[in-house]
Parts: sequence; C-alpha cells; structure tokens
Amino acid sequence: MSIKNILFKVTILPILLTISPTFTKFVIFKYTSIFANRGYANAQYNLGTLYQVGQGVPQNYEEAVKWYRKAAIQGNDLAQYNLGVLYQKGQGVAQNHEKAFEWFSKAAIKGIDTAQYNLGLMYQKGQGVEQNYEKAFKWFGKAAAQGDTEAQNNLGWMYQHGEGTLQNYEKAFEWLSKAAAKGSSLAQTNLGWMYQQGQGVIRNYTLALKWYRKAAKQGVTKAQYNIGRMYLNGEGVTQSDTKAFEWIHKAALQGDMDAQNHLGVMFVTGQGISQSNMNAFEWFSTAAAQGCASAQTNLGSMYYQGLGIIQSYEKAFEWVSKAAEQEDMSAQYSLGTMYDNGYGVVKNTVLAKEWYSKAANNGHAQAQLVLDEMQ
Repeated sequence: MSIKNILFKVTILPILLTISPTFTKFVIFKYTSIFANRGYANAQYNLGTLYQVGQGVPQNYEEAVKWYRKAAIQGNDLAQYNLGVLYQKGQGVAQNHEKAFEWFSKAAIKGIDTAQYNLGLMYQKGQGVEQNYEKAFKWFGKAAAQGDTEAQNNLGWMYQHGEGTLQNYEKAFEWLSKAAAKGSSLAQTNLGWMYQQGQGVIRNYTLALKWYRKAAKQGVTKAQYNIGRMYLNGEGVTQSDTKAFEWIHKAALQGDMDAQNHLGVMFVTGQGISQSNMNAFEWFSTAAAQGCASAQTNLGSMYYQGLGIIQSYEKAFEWVSKAAEQEDMSAQYSLGTMYDNGYGVVKNTVLAKEWYSKAANNGHAQAQLVLDEMQ
C-alpha cells in the first residue's frame, strides 16, 4: 500500500466517524475513486468491492468487474480472487468457469485460502478444468492448513473416501474434527458418521448423536435423517419408531431423497405412523423424481402390485428400468423378471438373461439361481 493511501486512512477516517454513516460511505467512495483512477491497485480493488456490495454507490457488478480487473492485472491477489468469483457466478460478466479457474489459480498461488479452496472444488467437480482428484486434494490441503473450515471438511472427506489420496480414517477424523469444532455443519455430519461407524475412532453412538444434533440444528437433512435411523435402531438412544419417523419426516420435508424413500417404507409397513399405501406412493414418487434408485425400485413395485395406485405393469417397467440403469440390483432382478414374463414389455428371454446377469454380478443371490435354472 502506498504512503498516500496510508495517510488518507489515518487523517480522513477519524473525521468521518463524526459524520452520518451515509455521508461517510459517500466520501469513502469518492476518495477511493480518486486513488483508483490514479492507478493504485489497492484503491482499484477497494472500489470494485464498493461497487460489488453497493456501498456508497448503487450496486453495479459490471463496474465491480472493471475495477477488479484493473487491480488484478497489477497483481492484487484479492482482486484476482473476487474476479474469479464474479466469473464463476456470472455477475457483471458472462459466466465462464474457465476464466474463474484462471483467476482463482493466480490468487491461490499467492496464498489466498479461499481461492485455494475454490480451486480444489473446481478440480473435484471438473468445472472449468479437467477433473483431477489429486489436484483437488492438494489445494484443499493448502487451504485447510491455513485454517479454511470448508477446506478442512473436504480434505477430511477425501481422506475418508480415499478420493485423490489413500484412504486414511485417522487423518479424516483429524481434519473433520477441526472443521466440526469451528461449526461446519457438513463436517459435524461427517464426524457423526465416523463415530457411528467407528471409522478412525472407537465407535461411540453418544458422540455420533451429539454431532448429528449440532448439524441437524443447522438444517443439514442428512444429519436429521441419520438421527432418525439411530432412533430406529436404538443406537445411543432409547429405540423409538415415533421419534424415528419425526426426524426422518423432517429431513424428507426438506428434500432429502433418501429420507423421502425411507419415509415411504415406513408408511408401507406402518412403522412409527399409521399404515398408508397412498402416502407411501406419494413419498416414493417424490424421491424417485429426484433420482433415488431405491425409491424408483419401490415405486415400480407399487405400480406392479397396485398399491396406493392403479396397477400398471407399463409404469412399473418404466420406473424399475430407471433404477436398474443406476445399478440397483433389486431393480435389475425385477427387470429381468418382467422381460422373462412379458410384464409391461414384450417378452424377451435374451434381455431377461442380461438383466439377471447384471443383478447376479452385483450380488443378487436369487438372480444367480434363476440364471442357473435357465442354462
């Protein structure tokens, strides 16, 4: 920062404190504009920020892009990062993930932790760059080492699942613990899972429930769903179908497709709630529309049997096919059966064998027995 900039902040700002906030913002904008137009990179960055948030001037993303770019070209790392964000969101400029990646890279190399985190995300998703889990792991690691909470969560998740690195539950637990302690709801959910499963730590249902509850309070549907499952199984709590239904229902209402599917199962069986095929059909339909393979299989079964809906082999075939394509072995077996018997589709023994084989290869015992009989 130049000496002139420092003098500006020291001599002007104390005076502004005695003036109205609106006038203060206007004066800050005015003098920032003066220094920005004189070519000072820090002032250009600050002016971009004022335009981005609409402080002292109407919000204007196009102007924010303009001034961030001027500062970024001069090497201002924060301007480079913010320019990347605007390209990523398509604010003030046409959305361009490649450009976002370019500017995040410049800022990340200079040590901006949020840029390193975003760079990791782009490598992980293959957004604006070819997907590369190893590089995602690398950049999450750099950001995590600087204390970026979400990077710590993602790094822990990659250790937990062996994505971009060798699976290491102990390392996963270490990083997830750091992020969870700082309030990351996703890390709290992941940490709860590790305690529940005994991954990288001695299994402890009480602590699993503790972390799930913290995440659930923040609205994480997966944590709410997992609490429901713990009530179902009596893990760390007194077994209660009613409490289980309450938590699973809460997650389902917020769009969690696994919870929606499970809720459908509970309505079919009358577990924790009065039995209702119509309600089951409704929840299976909702989850199936989101792409939940298990729900698609269950919805197909409802159509097949005429439960909660008028029987339709054609509709059953349609939904079972969707689930089978997602490698759901129960759906693959059912699809084989439908081709074998001509239910909802023209009978085709060749395709029946094909789907029985897929199911058998995925571990479906009955499918293997049927195949043996067909030989």
